[in-house]
Amino acid sequence: MKSDLAVVSGNLSKCFRRHTTQWRKSGLLIDSIETKLCKRQIDEIDCVLAKHYGFTDEELDFIINYDIKYRMGGAVEMEDEV
Repeated sequence: MKSDLAVVSGNLSKCFRRHTTQWRKSGLLIDSIETKLCKRQIDEIDCVLAKHYGFTDEELDFIINYDIKYRMGGAVEMEDEV
């Protein structure tokens, strides 16, 4: 599990770096990550954790769809990322 989690968390870090923009506000440089574009990588982490904790497919489906409905604000347009 540790190696699987290391791989998928590394993929998420790479995705975050690809989708980070910087902008300035009141003299501060702020990083902004477009997390919606990394949904696939977040789902991969959920799958690894669900397997570790013994979740059923139905429970995993609930977690992934809850994320879409409440955290992402409805339907999400996702970009195919590696």
